[in-house]
Amino acid sequence: MLAERFVPSAIAHFDPADLIGSLATGVVVLDADLCLVYANVAAQDLLAVSINQSRGRPFVNLLAEPGELANILRRSLQAGEVLAERELVVQPLGASRAARVIDLTIMPLDLQETRGYLLLEISDATQRQRIARDSDLLARLDGSRQMVRQLAHEIKNPLGGLRGAAQLLERELGAPGLREYTSVIIREADRLTALVDSMLGPVRVPQKSVVNVHELCEHVFRLLQSEAPGTVLLERDYDPSLPDVTVDSHQIIQALLNIGRNALQAIGERGHVVMRTRALSNISIGPVRHRLVASVAIEDNGTGVPAAIRETLFYPLVTGRSTGTGLGLAVSQELVTRHGGLIEYTSRPGATVFTILLPLADPASHHGSAA
Repeated sequence: MLAERFVPSAIAHFDPADLIGSLATGVVVLDADLCLVYANVAAQDLLAVSINQSRGRPFVNLLAEPGELANILRRSLQAGEVLAERELVVQPLGASRAARVIDLTIMPLDLQETRGYLLLEISDATQRQRIARDSDLLARLDGSRQMVRQLAHEIKNPLGGLRGAAQLLERELGAPGLREYTSVIIREADRLTALVDSMLGPVRVPQKSVVNVHELCEHVFRLLQSEAPGTVLLERDYDPSLPDVTVDSHQIIQALLNIGRNALQAIGERGHVVMRTRALSNISIGPVRHRLVASVAIEDNGTGVPAAIRETLFYPLVTGRSTGTGLGLAVSQELVTRHGGLIEYTSRPGATVFTILLPLADPASHHGSAA
């Protein structure tokens, strides 16, 4: 009796279903045919489904690309055992929904009225995976950058000597025909020096000022329009609420232009390129979490990034084209990281998206957690 006096009336009338419905973790119940019976709000949002429209439908049919999910669900149901999968990739229906990375726990239900049912606990691991991937990318890029700079300096010294010797030789040669050979040596030495300078990246410290990011996008958009064949469709999708950014306009324009030109080359004579801006909240760039980030994405419907170079795409001299130098993306990444940002990408045939992330606010935390 004494304990009852300390139990609030709200708890006395508490419905456990209210707790499940308000959880940040997704909870889904499937029947013996693996059809949807229940999904809380978190699960509906994560998987882009509506319980009213999806109840009774096979769960895997609610996803564009369920991957191995169907086999995992059947195995748990048939064996009657709890299964856990980490970082499972699923693709919600709808072209606008990006693939999600989830942690999944599957538990068969043993209660009399729910025997043969499955309870799914779904956590969004997309942000955690992205933080780990970005941190690894930044670490590898830093190591690669140091190695390339050392190599470039070693190359530039003999190139300078080679060019100087060719100039001295040119002065001593009387025959114009022989001077043509020294001119070739000088031109090629200059070309290699320019290539090495590109590998070293921009030497100028960013001259930052407050600018409207859409002004930069429009400048790049007009340049791409002038270079694109008439059969290519270029579109904009801007977020008018995007705040101003503090950046070096020339460097960000160069980064955007490199990405945009790659997109044009990827689609050839026919295709579709979209430049899209958004304001994103609570986004981590590497280990640093930011309250607000500007996202500038360039999407094309080309064939996608070759699988062989996906892990090293931002390294100098890595390219999927026979005529490419492999420096455009490496330089772009260098320019963006100088602003505390990062370039990310996703790619599959028909949908390749390169996204520049630029912080708009002071870091909210210096930890990788996005909780």
